[in-house]
Amino acid sequence: MASAVDVARYILQKTGPISAMKLQKLVYYSQAWALVWDDEPIFDEEIEAWANGPVVRKLYETHREMFTVTPNTYANGNPSHIKDKHKETIDIVIKEFGGKSAQWLSDQTHSERPWRDARKGLDDSNRGSKTISQEAMAEYYGSL
Repeated sequence: MASAVDVARYILQKTGPISAMKLQKLVYYSQAWALVWDDEPIFDEEIEAWANGPVVRKLYETHREMFTVTPNTYANGNPSHIKDKHKETIDIVIKEFGGKSAQWLSDQTHSERPWRDARKGLDDSNRGSKTISQEAMAEYYGSL
């Protein structure tokens, strides 16, 4: 199975440098749509519902304090670990969401049930670490 780092590197090889926040949202949507279209996750790492939207902590630990990330930020990522069907899903996510701003993507995730449900009980200033379950993602995005 691929890792979130493999997915991050793959995305960045396709998009070039982007903001760390935008990368996190593209990784999130890639996982969400893989759960719907491919009936399986791309990676096992949990996605947490942070104040600015969904975050894979392992990615954050790599790009902490960076605004812009590049493929070299995730030099240890190996896109060859990603299944072809998942690459197709990621490519669609990049095509649909890659032109959107990081803030638009963050606002979009804030309007969607998986992130909102995981944030219940947390105020806006609390970063939080509650997990957005794969089940919640598959159910919500599968209903769209």
